[in-house]
Amino acid sequence: MEKMSFISPTGHLGFTPIEKGSFYEGLKKQPDYVIADSGSCDIGPHPLGANEHTSPEEWQRHDLEVMLIESRKLGLPMIIGSASDTGADRGVDQYVAIIKELAEKHKIPRFKLGYIYSEVSKDILRKKIEQGIEIEGLGDRPNLTVELVDRTSHIVPLMGVEPIIKTLDFGADVIIAGRSSDSCIFAAPAIRAGFPKATSYYMGKVLECASFAAEPFMGKESIMGTITQNEVYVTAMHPDQRCTVASIASHAMYERRDPFYEHVAGGYLDMTNCSYEQVDEKTVKITGFVFYEDPIYKVKLEGAGKVGERALSIAGIRDPYTIKHIDKVLDWARIKVIERWGEIGESYQLYYHIYGKDGVMGPMEPKKDVVPHEICVVVEAVADTFTDAEVICTLGTRNLFYARLPEVRGTAGTAALMMDEVLRGKDGYEWTINHLLELENPMELFNIKMEEIGI
Repeated sequence: MEKMSFISPTGHLGFTPIEKGSFYEGLKKQPDYVIADSGSCDIGPHPLGANEHTSPEEWQRHDLEVMLIESRKLGLPMIIGSASDTGADRGVDQYVAIIKELAEKHKIPRFKLGYIYSEVSKDILRKKIEQGIEIEGLGDRPNLTVELVDRTSHIVPLMGVEPIIKTLDFGADVIIAGRSSDSCIFAAPAIRAGFPKATSYYMGKVLECASFAAEPFMGKESIMGTITQNEVYVTAMHPDQRCTVASIASHAMYERRDPFYEHVAGGYLDMTNCSYEQVDEKTVKITGFVFYEDPIYKVKLEGAGKVGERALSIAGIRDPYTIKHIDKVLDWARIKVIERWGEIGESYQLYYHIYGKDGVMGPMEPKKDVVPHEICVVVEAVADTFTDAEVICTLGTRNLFYARLPEVRGTAGTAALMMDEVLRGKDGYEWTINHLLELENPMELFNIKMEEIGI
């Protein structure tokens, strides 16, 4: 093929509903595929660990319905990656059930539905570790241990292009994939059609978040990617949005430890020498990308495990003297908790999030000397049971009132509770696994199912 086009209607299916207008405009340009990612680790470890979706099913159903009706009407293959936020088997089953219900509801003519399970059992990883296989930790993490595996509730590997290509080879018209590398769901059909990996992966990288790659900022709008053998063209579909050299180049660097490299299963994309050219008001052409194969095929593993149950309390502080000495106030409140519950981190955890000071960036906040006129303190406690977390949170909050500071003469006014009760949060989870696993066969952890559905 000389060229292919792909429409990306959303950067996270179901996170908020698709804006349909620009999607319908994009379909008029006759793309070859409709593709959307539906997952992220940006949402934190809880959804994977608890095996839940973070997006309301009503919104997920809305997006799937819009995409399925139009793609089947036009005979376009449709690919969804990282089903239902985490890509766990539960999410694949949920989306498959929705697709079947929608096919029946709208009396869609028969089509082939392919779905790919990617969740990996803890037994598989235990056996690999016991066999002496090193599972490399990413960042500063140590290699994976059996202890870490045992602490983990659910584990998903990020599939590369191979499972998606094989599902297309089986004749799938609609694909629901488990956890997937964002760029791979776009790159797979392009690579299958004979386009170079460099071109295909770059196209996937820039389309993954849809209209985030355009300006001015508009979330959930559609963009179109068109590739030739050595070029990628990206066009905004909303009439008031455009792709520019700045918007595309900045998105290529988005969410990267190193702005020039995108790692996927099987290799990495080098964007160091990319060239960006404004073709027309809404379109940018990109060239100069290079893809390097890894000598050993590896997939990234994500896993989350439960830490405990969470309690939350919210207090506001406006007294300027208390705000000026807030660190001493928090030290006092912590000490009062430690006196009764022992050291923080042994059997419980206690956090103070100070919004108005450094609640977003914490110790990385560069503006150290700013004194706000008021702050919000969110107190978070995590313990084995909610009963314990509630008591710890209450103690850690109420002692904000009683901190003993020099020059304080009054007996009230240091803090105001938003409400008297302590709130019950969802269970606390942490990322236990962020590792690389070597595979002899790219299909080793992935299980493809095929069905024919519709009327």
